[in-house]
Amino acid sequence: MRHITLKLMLALLSIFLISTTAFAAKENTVSTNPNTVNVGTAMPLANTPKPPVILPPPPAIDAKSYVLMDYQTGQILASKNMHQERAPASLTKLMTLYITFSAIDSDQIKLNDKVQISKTAWQTGGSRMFINVGSFVPVKDLIQGVIVDSGNDATVALSEYIAGSQKAFVPLMNQQAKALGMKNTHYSDVNGLPVKDHYSSAYDLALLTRATIHNYPDQYHWFKEKYFTWDKIKQTNRNWLLFRDPSVDGLKTGHTKAAGYCLISSAKRDGMRLITVVMGTPTEEARVDTSERLLNYGFRFFQTYNIYQANTPITQARVWGGERSKVGMGLAQALTLSIPKGQYSQLNIKVELNGTIHAPVVKDQSYGTVTVSLKGKVLAKKPIIALENDPEGGLWTRFTDAISLKFHKWFS
Repeated sequence: MRHITLKLMLALLSIFLISTTAFAAKENTVSTNPNTVNVGTAMPLANTPKPPVILPPPPAIDAKSYVLMDYQTGQILASKNMHQERAPASLTKLMTLYITFSAIDSDQIKLNDKVQISKTAWQTGGSRMFINVGSFVPVKDLIQGVIVDSGNDATVALSEYIAGSQKAFVPLMNQQAKALGMKNTHYSDVNGLPVKDHYSSAYDLALLTRATIHNYPDQYHWFKEKYFTWDKIKQTNRNWLLFRDPSVDGLKTGHTKAAGYCLISSAKRDGMRLITVVMGTPTEEARVDTSERLLNYGFRFFQTYNIYQANTPITQARVWGGERSKVGMGLAQALTLSIPKGQYSQLNIKVELNGTIHAPVVKDQSYGTVTVSLKGKVLAKKPIIALENDPEGGLWTRFTDAISLKFHKWFS
């Protein structure tokens, strides 16, 4: 009788282990079809097939280099020679403003501080705000003088007030460029007047623009000012897009003989923000037209989707020898992508875990990757993290899981 009972128990244990193995294999299998994978708030697909949406090429742009970037994701939607090093002209002043906003944000200076204008600032040539030597000008007015008037005098005055001199300010610009990942940029002055070893790229300036909008939202409103009057002199913002397109709210123009006509612009429509940088266009009109055409192209043919939310399970990973048999795996940050309209159903999502996962599982530690691709092109590849801890289980759990894992490997 005891012999029969023992055999029965072993048979039941075998059935249990095999079913556990099958369950484990099923749990670690993740669909790559976006219709069945949790895609957050992405648009649902129609049940009936639709004709394929064809993405046309970007418009022909008469510029030496350009870039069209989605602000939210940082994706490049269209580009030409975007890493090419070129003279940035007054686009340089965006970095001067970025450091100014940083100084305001950290309470090093205040918008109402009065800046005494030096002879050096007063006599700086090129476009000007027309500030007088020895006068005291509030920081907020100098900011408007830099943006609207593209004032070289105002730019020098800000750099001197923050760092003591232009010479001391320039290293701050290069340090900040490095911190932002601007690999094809080097500054030698604060305003973009022609000088040796002074260059940037369309992509780098898009990075700077994105950081400006994201890091200093309280100061961004200055860039949409159309007019500014100082000492009874009224000047108009050279960014004509502000007058032609109500969705445009920045940012900066530039022009020298070496640089050609340049423009950094940004616009927001229906919750989607795009950034354009055009460099080396032949005329003032061309830099506006090319920027507008790029913005229209981006808004017309692309859409932003929330693929996964942060800290939300993408899959349940089988954990061997843990207190729990499975642990939720997800992303530390939300995964958002801009893709051509009508091509959402063609997304391929692949979740890969790093082999067999043994307890203990540590929260926020990476245990795999999720890769999103479209037509064979990888759009994003992010690490998958554990969303909770799973310590080692008891002796019996570890024992049965060890046997079950052996069965799992044999049948695999």
